Amino acid sequence: MNKKPISRRQFFRKTAGYAGAAAAFTIIPRRALGATDQPAPSDELTKAIIGVGGMGRGHLGYGGSRLLAVCDVDEKHLEQALGGADDDVKGYKDFREVLDRPDIDIVHIPTPPHWHALISIAAAEAGKDIWCEKPMTRTIGEGKKVVEAVQRNGRIFRINTWFRFQDNFYGFDTPVKPIKKVVQNGLLGWPLKVTVNGHTGFDWKFQWSGRTDLTPQPVPAELDYDFWLGPAPYKPYHPHRVHGTFRGYWDYDGGGLGDMGQHYLDPVQYILDKDDTSPIEVEVDAPQQHPDAVGSWRRITLRYADGCEIILDGENKDKDAPFIEGPEGKLFKKMKSDIPNLEEKLKELPDPEPQLTDFSEAVRTRQKFALDEVKAFRSATLVNLGAIAVRLGRNLRFDPVTLQCIDDETANRLIDQPMRAPWHL
Repeated sequence: MNKKPISRRQFFRKTAGYAGAAAAFTIIPRRALGATDQPAPSDELTKAIIGVGGMGRGHLGYGGSRLLAVCDVDEKHLEQALGGADDDVKGYKDFREVLDRPDIDIVHIPTPPHWHALISIAAAEAGKDIWCEKPMTRTIGEGKKVVEAVQRNGRIFRINTWFRFQDNFYGFDTPVKPIKKVVQNGLLGWPLKVTVNGHTGFDWKFQWSGRTDLTPQPVPAELDYDFWLGPAPYKPYHPHRVHGTFRGYWDYDGGGLGDMGQHYLDPVQYILDKDDTSPIEVEVDAPQQHPDAVGSWRRITLRYADGCEIILDGENKDKDAPFIEGPEGKLFKKMKSDIPNLEEKLKELPDPEPQLTDFSEAVRTRQKFALDEVKAFRSATLVNLGAIAVRLGRNLRFDPVTLQCIDDETANRLIDQPMRAPWHL
């Protein structure tokens, strides 16, 4: 393996010479080289970005750490990223070479979701802290393994969705905080029903459906397609499978649900105080799905043991539905409610517990980030349970402790899916 990285300047003279993905590799954690797990307050945090396509290049601008490395299996993506970076930023094709560098503290992972678990686990084992794109993982089993690796190695993890703690929530023109106050102070009663559709402020992006008419095409010279596939089953190359449209295929993501689900559902999970559990039932109404290409769905109902429900209304049929409804009140988008004097009541009620929302501070102090690996896993599980039900076209019963579907081996095979050799968890 050629382990010499390339600088921005060198890239434009040479873009070849990398070994294949399956070559042997040794990861040396920073602590094994004498570094401490906790940076000193004066230390500058450093980062690498693995996957610098459209979403990945957005990570170039995230502050709080200095960029040292970018990595991608597409030479054009790598060239674009290096073109906008400082001269000392190095480019790589193999993510394992990035993890081998002892001077990198944080790894950003905006690859397609079928790579999230493998790279997150390898990063944790290499002593790196992790900033991962949504959805956290493509399967529930992969998410469980990520949680174990992060905790076993004492790493700091965040998922790249932020609506539970900053920015206006979809359709509300307000952050989640006042919505959380309404619920946690019992103004709506209990149990609650949450409806997620276009009328309450959401768009499920069914344009991310896959195509069923793909014919094999030549692989572009700049793309290592075998490495791009990685743990996913081999399928002949077609440009619709990769880059901006990969979300439409079950092997790599879950369509609009995979793309937007964690953005929408993580705040709902937080509002309902479900960060440590998962639904026990999933009901689905969806057309029969293609085994390769993701399609649309009409309705998914996620039901918890205490009776709370999350309704995913893909057809936008519930035009007059409130966002949250309980036995004592309703809350609509833009904070409209049938509760008298809601605005005044909110001023008198206690705020939710504070959250650590600065990732750099979490890394420096080794405190859990506001959306850590466990919370991210549980909200990704909402997405992945819905995807399994849609894919199979049937209802599920789920055990949130064992993380298995009850009396449904076919569904459980989608929870713990095999990876293409030589990749494994």
